[in-house]
Amino acid sequence: MYLETERLRTEHMQSLLNGDLLAIRLSQFIDAPTSQKLGTQIIDKGFDRYVNAPSIGRIGMAFYEAENQPERMASYFEGVFDNIDELRRRCAPYLSPIDVLRCTLDEVWPAGATLETLYGKKMYVGLSRVVQPDVHFLAHHDILAKDAPGSYQAISLQGQLAANVYLKMPEQGGELQIWKTELSPAEFDQMRGDSYGIHPDLLGAPEVQICPGPGDLIIFNSRKMHAVTPGKGDLRLSLSCFVGYRGPAMPLTFWS
Repeated sequence: MYLETERLRTEHMQSLLNGDLLAIRLSQFIDAPTSQKLGTQIIDKGFDRYVNAPSIGRIGMAFYEAENQPERMASYFEGVFDNIDELRRRCAPYLSPIDVLRCTLDEVWPAGATLETLYGKKMYVGLSRVVQPDVHFLAHHDILAKDAPGSYQAISLQGQLAANVYLKMPEQGGELQIWKTELSPAEFDQMRGDSYGIHPDLLGAPEVQICPGPGDLIIFNSRKMHAVTPGKGDLRLSLSCFVGYRGPAMPLTFWS
């Protein structure tokens, strides 16, 4: 149900978007020694926590955190370019892996790839996510139309992928779990209650479980339920974004 490859190709993306694959894994998208250096540089300057998922650390602001609240929405859009630049500064003198990913998808996809625009404003891309040891990243899905209700840009998406570049991994655990199951927003909200996610045991065994290595890139369908197992030892640091699909003749789009 998932593909391991050394080079991303158009047909790989098409298979993922068509539902023939649940995930694509590129080992050493960024070489491991560089990934380790980048991870140290990024994390040494500190991190914050999700407003609505405080057990998870982050650098930058996820659009998911705005929750359609005017003040948070304003904060998100005001910080777009500062947050993009902050990741580049933390990566220097190395290239930001998110910039490498953006260029790669622009080259692979026939119609190219570009930064997403929502409500007439450019969106941020390049969130750093920190999962500390013994923290269970609960099962959830990511759907832009749920985070931006009533937006044509969000509703027009035919598919939404998540792309993660892993820079640091724990000594044990930290596996990405993906279920073939899709829950409607209403079903998911009912199951999660006041939490940001649901315990994976409620979904049964995942169809895919991948233990990434430093430097790996994994792209998967973010509308499927997915979770991360608790890690032991070191923390887990990844750079993440979403990739939007509106048909084969349209550019892919990026946001976080």
